[in-house]
Parts: sequence; C-alpha cells; structure tokens
Amino acid sequence: MFILVRRLDDGDVELTPWSREAPGAALAPGPSRTVADGELAEVVRRREADPEVASRPRWVWDDTPRWYPRLLEAGVRVARCVDLRLCHALLRASAATVGSELHGAPRGPWDVPQASESPRDGLFDVLPESLPDPAAEFARQRAAIEAAEGRGRLELLTAAESTGALIAVEMRHRGVPWSPVVHHRLLTEILGPRPAPGERPSRMRADLAEVREALGAPDLNPDSPAELVRALHGAGVMAASTSKWELERHDHPVVEPLLRYKKKQRLLVANGWAWLDAWVRDGRFRPDYVPGGVVTGRWATSGGGALQLPRAVRGAVVADPGWSLVVADASQLEPRILTGLSGDRAMAAAGEGDLYEGIVASGAVASRAEAKVAMLGAMYGATQGESGRLVPRLARRFPQAMQFVEDAARTGEAGGVVSTLLGRTSPSPADAADELPPEMPRAAVDRDARSWGRFTRNFVVQGTAAEWALCWMGALRSRVHDRWGHLGDGAPHLVFFLHDEVVLQAPREAAAEVAEIVTEAAAEAGRLLFGSAPVRFPLTVAVVDDYSQAK
Repeated sequence: MFILVRRLDDGDVELTPWSREAPGAALAPGPSRTVADGELAEVVRRREADPEVASRPRWVWDDTPRWYPRLLEAGVRVARCVDLRLCHALLRASAATVGSELHGAPRGPWDVPQASESPRDGLFDVLPESLPDPAAEFARQRAAIEAAEGRGRLELLTAAESTGALIAVEMRHRGVPWSPVVHHRLLTEILGPRPAPGERPSRMRADLAEVREALGAPDLNPDSPAELVRALHGAGVMAASTSKWELERHDHPVVEPLLRYKKKQRLLVANGWAWLDAWVRDGRFRPDYVPGGVVTGRWATSGGGALQLPRAVRGAVVADPGWSLVVADASQLEPRILTGLSGDRAMAAAGEGDLYEGIVASGAVASRAEAKVAMLGAMYGATQGESGRLVPRLARRFPQAMQFVEDAARTGEAGGVVSTLLGRTSPSPADAADELPPEMPRAAVDRDARSWGRFTRNFVVQGTAAEWALCWMGALRSRVHDRWGHLGDGAPHLVFFLHDEVVLQAPREAAAEVAEIVTEAAAEAGRLLFGSAPVRFPLTVAVVDDYSQAK
C-alpha cells in the first residue's frame, strides 16, 4: 500500500491510501484522513511499528527533505517512501516512458530542487505547503511506470532513488562525528597558527616569500590567476595556466614553492578555520546531500563540500568514545559495472580477484598501472597519450566490454541518448541546451560530436555505478535496521557516503559484525542489478578510530 501525504491550506496533513482492488488493477485512491500537523509523527510511528511487514506502507510525498527531518526529530523512522520530485526527474527523461503523459513534460515546479529544512535550524513551525497537486503527479508517475518497457527496472530505480533520499536526510540528522580539536591541530600543523582575519597563515606566507623571490615580483598576489600568469611569463615560465599539471611541466625554482602554496591555499579556503566555524556544531558535521544532483545520478551537496573532503582533514572524523568507524570502499567499481553491463566473461574472469592484476594476467598490458590507465581511457574515451596507446590492447582481450562503451559513444556522437541499466536516460545535446537557465549560453552544451560521445560513453557506466551504490546503501540500511533498529542510541548507522565508499559508526563490540553486513549488502546489490551474472563486487573494509586510518 501507498499513503500519499499532502499539506492542506490550513496546515493540517491529508493522508490518502492508494492500493489495488485486484491483482493487475490500477492503483486507486481510497478515503482520505486528515490529521493535525502535530499528530503526524505519531500516526507514522504507529504504522511503521506494525508487526506485519507487508502492511507497512510506502509514504508518498512531494520532497523528502520537506517532511522527513521532522519525523526523525520525533524519533520516527520511515522504512520506505516515494519521493515524487526525484522520481519525476527520472521518469520525465527516461527513454522507457516515451508515450506517457509525463515523458518530456514542460519544466515546472516539480523540476526545481527544494531546500532542505529541519526543525533543528529553527526555519519553520509548520511544514511548507506541498508542491502542486501531488495526487495527480503520483497518478502520472504510476501510469508512466506501469506502461513502461522494462517496468521492473524502473520500479527498482525509483525505489532506490527514494531510499537514497531517506538515507541522505538520516545522515544529515545523525551527522559525521567530527573533532574540532583535531581539525584545528591538523590545520596548525600544515598552515601554521590561525591568522588574524584577512591575513595568510605563517607557512603560506613563507611559501609566498619564496615564490615572489623566484619570480622577482615582491608585490605578487598569487591568488589572482591572471597576475600570476603574467609574473610567470615575465620570469620565462611560459605556462598556459596555473594548474598543477601545467606547472609541473616546467623546470624553474618557482614551481615547488608555488605548488606548496596552492595546496595550502586550497585547504584554507575549502576546509580551513572558517569552514570549521560554519559547518561543525556539537561535534557533528551535517552536510546537505543532494541525491541525484549530478546528471548521471551521482550525489552532490548544497554546501560544506562533503563529497570533497581532503585527506589532510580526514583525521578529524573521529568515532565517538566506545564506537568505531567502519569504512568500506568498493574496489574498482566502474570497471566491474562495465563487466556486468557488457556481459564480458573474459573481464569477469579477470575480476575474480584484483581486476587490474587480472587484466595484466590476461596479457593485455604489462603492469597494474597500465591496466588502470587503459581502463580509465576506455571508459572516458581517451584516444591519445598512454591511455590511447593501451586501449586497443584491451579491445583485443575484452571485445564485449570495449564494444559496449564504443556503442554508447557512437550513439552520443549521433545526437542520441543512452540509458543506465535501470533506465536513467542521458540528455541529448538539444535537450541539454533547451533546459539551460537563461543566464547560461547555449555554447555551454554545443560541443563537438566526439565530446558528446565521451559523455554518453561514461554516462552508462557511471550512472549504473550510482544505481549499484544506491542499492548497496539500501540493502545495508535494511540489514542494519533488522539487526539493531535504527534510531536507538546503540544502533550502528551510516554517517558518510562518497560515490563508492560508505562510512558507518558502530558500537566497538558490533563493528566486526557491521563489516560483514556491509560486504553482504554489496553482494545483494550486485544480485539486484545483474542477477546471476559472473561479476563480483569486492570491498576493502577497515574498522578504525578515525577516517584517516582507513587509507
């Protein structure tokens, strides 16, 4: 059963059950019930506590961050939901829903990401009104799914995407355990003592003094790319840009101190003292995750840079006393996804252990480093340099896998679209241009055919990897809850996610069991997507006291 949750004009909440009168019949709404805003959490709690798992509903709401934070604050966990906004984006663009009312619908309120809101922030007393007509939107979505080619895959995709929305809010609610004391110490060791506002830390000033001396530019502002390039050219360093890779091509005394300065400057800006003051409260970093924030389905964040935590500050992610961090990293995820998508049995055999070592053993390349470069080149369309030289060798040993990405590239070059395993579909060049905001020029997507082919080549692999990761986290969340419950003080819980890596915090005595569950969940995700196909998804799992120890 589904229960549609809708905000009424007077602030009350309307709950409408949707079910099938008979197997094969269309979903239809039943009698609605109105509850006061303050009663919602208790109503949901009672339904979620039903001992009959089959009777627990999928809560259908317009946008998970608008509803779920308040339930979590009340100690109420939701097992399943339908996030109409996220599902709208999937179904509106999916090639599997062509012919439905929803496919290709004009952009509107359902396409605009909503702000994450939480009672913790004091942003509201009553939840904001729902997006326009969620009941009609739900009916359109169900019609699109039920008429779709590959319906089962779309069902799994929308369920996984919605579960991801729940997980994102739960991780923000729990927060990443973070030690300001350790963070401050790490910054001081790298940058020097915290400077006065507007000043550079002492170790950056020392690097800058070397840079200015090497360039003969005593007043140089190194944070201005244009000014820095002029100074480099004046010193005979004909760099085209100030990127690390460009600077490393030049043999000049300025290169080493300049690279040191730039590395410290990135740390100061992205995760320095100002970041610590703004984002860490009561020993927790609470990022705003944006599920599906990247076109391939990967997550993004709307602040805090959670998906780009540098190694320099990972030591500040410290488990609470009596707890451990369980850090799990999916090994060589995208190449293994390509193996499953293509059905290449030779690559599956190579991936029985370390995939790159297996590629070396096949005779395709001479070293593990070459195998990694060649595989990246194949998935991202490299035609030059070391990657371009090695990719043809992979094609001879693993023809099905290489043909799969080649076919995706050719489709993109012709202006077509490609889809992930579960049905997320790439935009076409024309679609991407039509949906640009007015302030962005069309030239932003008017790329040459080969560039778009590189995009579609990688889209199918990266997008399906994002689907695997959602299924992995969903299976992990379910297994942990079945074993320990979710919101209890002693329950293990997810605290961080980064594409192919998860971090959980677990009571120290339960950490080894959690590590086993993480591995079991990865295998379950593989079965959900690829059935009995001979593709493995091994993990590197570490039980540590702080995040830096896992690397």
